[in-house]
Amino acid sequence: MNSATVRNLLVRGMLAGLAAGLLALVAAYFLGEPNVDRAIAFEDAHSHEHEMEVVSRSLQSTAGLATGVLVYGVAFGGIAALAYCFALGRVGRFGPRATALLLSTAALLAVYVVPFLKYPANPPSVGDPDTIGKRTTLYFLMMLLSVLLAIGATLLGKRLAPSLGTWYATVVAVTAFAVVIGLAYAFLPVINEVPRDFPATLLWRFRLAALAVQAVLWGGFGLLFGELAERQLNPRPVKAPSVAAVAASG
Repeated sequence: MNSATVRNLLVRGMLAGLAAGLLALVAAYFLGEPNVDRAIAFEDAHSHEHEMEVVSRSLQSTAGLATGVLVYGVAFGGIAALAYCFALGRVGRFGPRATALLLSTAALLAVYVVPFLKYPANPPSVGDPDTIGKRTTLYFLMMLLSVLLAIGATLLGKRLAPSLGTWYATVVAVTAFAVVIGLAYAFLPVINEVPRDFPATLLWRFRLAALAVQAVLWGGFGLLFGELAERQLNPRPVKAPSVAAVAASG
C-alpha cells in the first residue's frame, strides 16, 4: 500500500471518526446526560459543601460534551485508519468493508469493553477524589494490557492456523486471551467506591449508557469507514455510454 493510499485512508478515517462522533454525541446527550444530571442532584443533596462552578452545567452538557466526543472520534478514527492499513490483507481474506467492521469491533472490545468490565465508568458523586490518579493509572494499564494481548492473540492465531486450521487456531487464540485477561482481573486491585446509599438503578443506567455510546461510536465508524475504504480501494468502473445514448446525444 503506497503512501498516497495510506494518506487518503487516514483522511477518510478521520472523517468517518467525526461522523461517528456525531452519532455518539446524540447517544451521549439523550442516554448519558440525564443520568449525569440525576447523579449530580444526588451529590448536591448529600453534600454539605457547595463549590462554585467554574464551568456551568449547561455548557458542560452541550459544547463541552460535543468537543470531547468529536475530538475523541477524530483522533481514534485516525489511529484506527492507520491500524486498518496494516491489518488489511493480514487478518484473513476479508474485503475492505468486512475488515473495517472487524477492526472496529476488535477495537471496541480491546480498548473499551475489556477494561470496562474491570473498571467500569462511574457517574459524578461516585469515587474518592484522592484516588483519581490511582484509578486512572489502573484503567489505562488495563487498556494497554488488553490491546497488547489482543495483538498477541491475533499473531498467535495466524501462526497456529497452518497446523491447526483457522477454526481451532482462533479458538486457541481467544482462549489464551481470555485466560490472561482473567488473571489480570484477578490480580489487579479492586476499586469499589460507590456510596452505600447511591441508587443501584442509576449506577446501572449510567454504565449501560456509557457502553452504548462507545458501541455507537465504534459501530458507526466501522460501517462508515468501511464504505469509504471500499470506494477508495475498489472504485467502481465507469460505464461506457451505450450506443443508443450516443445516438440520442448526437
